[in-house]
Amino acid sequence: MTLGVWKLPYGRPHEVVGLAGGLAFVGGAGDFDSTGAIRHTGDLPAQLDGALDNVEAALAVEGCDLADAVRIKLFYTSDVGMTEWEIIAAVHRRVGEQPAPAVTANPVPLQPFDGQCVQIQVIASKGWRDGGDIRVAAEHVPADMAALFDVPKVTRGLRAGEFFAVPGRTAADAGDDSVPTDDGIEQTHIVMKRLKDTMAELGAGFQDVIKKEGYYFGTTMEQWAGMAATRASYFREPAAVATVVPCHRLFPDAAVTKVEVLGYREEWNGFDKYIPREDTWPKRVWDWPISVPYRQGSRLRGAIWTGGQVPFEPGFNGGQPVYPGDLVRQTRFTMSYVDDILRGFDAVSSDLRLLVCYFTSDGSQAMTERFLDAVADCLAGPLPPITCVPQTHMHSEDMTVEIWGVAKG
Repeated sequence: MTLGVWKLPYGRPHEVVGLAGGLAFVGGAGDFDSTGAIRHTGDLPAQLDGALDNVEAALAVEGCDLADAVRIKLFYTSDVGMTEWEIIAAVHRRVGEQPAPAVTANPVPLQPFDGQCVQIQVIASKGWRDGGDIRVAAEHVPADMAALFDVPKVTRGLRAGEFFAVPGRTAADAGDDSVPTDDGIEQTHIVMKRLKDTMAELGAGFQDVIKKEGYYFGTTMEQWAGMAATRASYFREPAAVATVVPCHRLFPDAAVTKVEVLGYREEWNGFDKYIPREDTWPKRVWDWPISVPYRQGSRLRGAIWTGGQVPFEPGFNGGQPVYPGDLVRQTRFTMSYVDDILRGFDAVSSDLRLLVCYFTSDGSQAMTERFLDAVADCLAGPLPPITCVPQTHMHSEDMTVEIWGVAKG
């Protein structure tokens, strides 16, 4: 396969893969050709194959292939021809290796570019399958989906050396996808206990998490607060960096929240050990309006992970956004927080190797391009690999954006 054959349908320079701390990051890979055009407009199965081709091409730049993936995350349009289980099965078949990566598939109502049905984000670790410490937590595929898979189980947690990934979990029963309650706090407890149990199988726990990312149904900060406090109760300070944003679709339909984690744990003298990390919280950077144990930036093993940055008032925990409802100004302001956090580790924006962005959109490509222009204006070089997730709304009417990233350092 020829390297570097695809690009986003966007005119300014961008990278398709980045390397930080020995991990290769691919963001926003879709079914694009060398000009940025979608090759199979509106065709999810064909776009999934094409996007995975492009993931392989990007990973090859850093000497990796799809079998080196530890975590694969997809944002897919859920009403154009494939179920979530069909997507996960297709990814498993394409990787073609066991254990399979940790796969998260998120249904979304909007895509960043016209005609797009899926985008893929990948974290890979070159040669992890040849390492000595590989641990897997697996669950049986539901009986009515078993025919889709070549193996009876899917990966619910993967530890590849020190790095581990637990894909997004909902409160759905593993056997039949039923959800036992419609209460968001009760569902959150179910999810967090499942994450805890999965990490225990990997020899890890919540204190080892470097990044938590989650989703919930809600349109106000009040709806966010109850589930947020429940999630936070499973961590202790200093905890991971975190990003949680509203979602607009989940599978199964009765699920109201979904959470995933990434982390590091080392084996030493025959025991699993916590790996100390550095953290930073510049005084200018905002605080949460409820008490939580998370940090704003953490550095471990040569990679800097930021929490999800939002346009809250600086140095304050009032939960009030600046420039209410103004996407461009809020994006630039939010990127200034990313800069503040990076500077705490003597890093700069050109050190970014992944950006993940959630932003309010009308669903048009023009809105995505406007958003990307605002991000690009804040960077000292090309856009890093970037995942852009358009949203019909964010945490409130006045908030339009949340951004997190990974940088070398």
